[in-house]
Amino acid sequence: MPPGREPNPRPPASTHGPCPAPAPPQHPAYYYFLCNVLIFLASFHHTGQMGWKTPSAGTLMILLDSKAQQTELEWISYPPNGWEEISGLDENYTPIRTYQVCKVMEPNQNNWLRTNWIEKGDAQRIFVELKFTLRDCNSLPGVVGACKETFNLYYQETDSEVGRGLRENQYVKIDTIAADESFTQGDLGERKMKLNTEVRIIGPLSRRGFYLAFQDVGACIALVSVKVYYKKCWSIIENLATFPDTVTGSEFSSLVEVEGMCVNDAEEEADNSPKMHCSAEGEWLVPIGKCICKAGFHQKGDACEPCGRGFYKSSSQDLQCSRCPAHSFNDREGSWRCDCEDGYYRALSDPPSVACTSESARLLLRLKKERFKKPHVGGCRRLKHRSNLDNDGSLGQVDP
Repeated sequence: MPPGREPNPRPPASTHGPCPAPAPPQHPAYYYFLCNVLIFLASFHHTGQMGWKTPSAGTLMILLDSKAQQTELEWISYPPNGWEEISGLDENYTPIRTYQVCKVMEPNQNNWLRTNWIEKGDAQRIFVELKFTLRDCNSLPGVVGACKETFNLYYQETDSEVGRGLRENQYVKIDTIAADESFTQGDLGERKMKLNTEVRIIGPLSRRGFYLAFQDVGACIALVSVKVYYKKCWSIIENLATFPDTVTGSEFSSLVEVEGMCVNDAEEEADNSPKMHCSAEGEWLVPIGKCICKAGFHQKGDACEPCGRGFYKSSSQDLQCSRCPAHSFNDREGSWRCDCEDGYYRALSDPPSVACTSESARLLLRLKKERFKKPHVGGCRRLKHRSNLDNDGSLGQVDP
């Protein structure tokens, strides 16, 4: 097509049900083939999806899914009598919009089909999944020289829509698409559809959006569906740290390092901040570091919960909450220590795990520390005392 030339207005989609309009008299067999492809598509048993395996839907961000649109796709076809948009049914008998072309009688075909503009969002690598059927040229008598069994896939990056113009020299070729399995007239008679699935990757992309284009060079093709998507790692909590939704990197082997944010009432472990890596397949890998619950809180699942009344946790390094020591209490949740009961005391230098003691018990402890000291000059007697508490836990007595 000459540069800058506008294609002719798009012809209306077929109004003859799932089949194209009546065929020209010189080529009735080939248009009948295309009609059969879509009439029987819903009832054929697929022989398997060839090419790349489609990843889990949980990692995909869909940018375009032609099967999900039941109204006219309104893609650009040039020349207008090349690719044709028609209605069909998928394997679940759901109406879908498809494109087909079968210009196998004339050589030197150059039929282009361009999608609408696709905004890429945050994506850097784009996946294009094509599902299509293709007729075996050897099953079409008299067209061996002109018939092809491949088509070409292109893309063009832009920052906005560029109208309905189609300049071939502005498109970058992605790949030549070949069918793993083509079908014959006999397959149609046996109601066996050989549906091919191929996935190609484009990127890294740098502009706001892009167009896809399909070039037919003389094949019998039914383009059943086009899905365009990118992958991301979904938000996750790991080691008490939250990792946000992260788009995969621009290269197949790239790992995107992401720093986690500690959940509520947690803090980073010393010199061990939480990190994970988002793989090109949209999976989290290689966790490093972690968060731990603050003093007064303990881990329960992916969260930190406060210690209950009567329990405490004095340090983030402790794993669990502990019951208050003897003669101490707390009446609130999330405590890092317990207060002594009336009449009981704990030294400021004592850790929170030490039980509170009464004044007489403290006096006894002091006396025990003095037992090896020499008596005072002046004839004062040295105090004698028992070295252990009585078996019943009482304070014992001080001997004169």
